[in-house]
Amino acid sequence: MYASNAQDAIPTLIDQGDNDQFLADQLQPAVLAEAARQKAWPMTLRIQPGYDHSYYFIASFIEDHLRFHAQYLLK
Repeated sequence: MYASNAQDAIPTLIDQGDNDQFLADQLQPAVLAEAARQKAWPMTLRIQPGYDHSYYFIASFIEDHLRFHAQYLLK
């Protein structure tokens, strides 16, 4: 996605827990953020302190994501 043209890009919102056991070895959100920056792709990466990879993490931020993406999908 970030390898393509950002001209018609739909903004991306990512929340990531800083206690996620997959953060360093698998997820590596900083790599994605850098790719987005290089392509001028609109992306917000929010690192959430104290959260891991649990359902509680998802439940804590799902409403933000539904509202964020709805503003682009419902146009």
